[in-house]
Amino acid sequence: MTASHPPDMPHLAPAYPAGPGIGDDEPRFALYSPEFADDPHSAYTALRQQYGALAPVELAPGVPATLVLGYQTAVQILNDPDRFPADPRQWQTGVPKGCPILPMMEWRPNAERSTGPEHARYRAANVTAIATVNLSGMHTVVEEFAAPLINGFCSGDGDDSTGPQTTAAADLLSQYIYPLVYSVLDYVLGFDADTSAKVGAGMAAIFDASGDANIGNELLHAALDEHLARKRARPGRDVTSHLINATDLSTEELIHQLVTLHGSGSEPQVHLIANTLLLMMTDARFAGDLLGGSLSTRDALDEVLFTNPPLANYAVTYPRQPTLVEGVWLPAHQPVVISMAGSNADPAIQGDRFTPTGNRSHLAWSLGPHQCPARLLGYQIAQDAIDYLLDALPELSLAVPLDELLWRPGPFHRALESLPVTFPGTAPLPVRPGG
Repeated sequence: MTASHPPDMPHLAPAYPAGPGIGDDEPRFALYSPEFADDPHSAYTALRQQYGALAPVELAPGVPATLVLGYQTAVQILNDPDRFPADPRQWQTGVPKGCPILPMMEWRPNAERSTGPEHARYRAANVTAIATVNLSGMHTVVEEFAAPLINGFCSGDGDDSTGPQTTAAADLLSQYIYPLVYSVLDYVLGFDADTSAKVGAGMAAIFDASGDANIGNELLHAALDEHLARKRARPGRDVTSHLINATDLSTEELIHQLVTLHGSGSEPQVHLIANTLLLMMTDARFAGDLLGGSLSTRDALDEVLFTNPPLANYAVTYPRQPTLVEGVWLPAHQPVVISMAGSNADPAIQGDRFTPTGNRSHLAWSLGPHQCPARLLGYQIAQDAIDYLLDALPELSLAVPLDELLWRPGPFHRALESLPVTFPGTAPLPVRPGG
């Protein structure tokens, strides 16, 4: 098995030369390479031109999968859990324990990795827990966390006693987006500071698919076990307390519901905000005075979810048996990965996607029985985080040329290493009492 690199893949053989199927002897495209991270969209186009809706890829060295690049094909698979279940247990028996992507894909007793009655049980627990979050109150929560973060870098020289300062600079990822998202998520889940630090470190290792991913998984499990013990002793008005009090889930099951909730609400949320701010700073429809653009923050979020979603390739399923799709046989128990970014770019999708009355049918939240149950909350937190920042600093500009930004390698995410900006320094914002 060989892996290839974008964008032109000159050494790949013709599509399915041995017949209409994807086998272990197929040349495969490496989704984990830095070259792919630098220019994934060219890779999706080249793969679609060569293979059509289904392309042979590697998720890590020696880990084959099929990448779904056709929008209608993705919709078909996501709505067919009987033929395409999300349970990876049979697949993972053949994966080495040290495989860097295993913690991201392995079976857990949660809705994301289950099917049938167990999926329904876990999903109901998550849906009812998320429904306890007061959406209208989250505007204030975001503001209370955002204001002191912006005050930490808005004046540029640390002088917060005067009016406008000279040009200031910041890395929005490390100084604003990451701490804001994790603070809001801590509030929603009822995490203490030490729990937040441990869970954040563990989750980052898992999303990075780094050599420390398995250690990150162990750290995550231990921290959440301790968190549940604290919440049983001192329940609060948070999602964790609701899961404990309103469900019959075991401690192990509760841990893995929290893994799902934190995983979907942390790194993907961070990079949804970052990728949207990047678009708004570099696209002519938003650039300049960011508050005076012709399109709204919600329009920008939707465009990113179409073209540059933070989870670009995911929603993994595992066919129960060899399965014929689009004239191609997919191997049993081998990952079928939906490319949300690639499928959203399918030329078969028509219409104006980026206006209030346009087509918003992107796949970034997944679809079918595994569609993200927290998408409304995710939209709101992202929009509030962006709007509050741009209210405070409307003249943000990217501090480096666009092509100098670095993207983190990995088969699943579309994530910047940093987001450096410049802006006219300004006086600090008023902070709410207790904020």
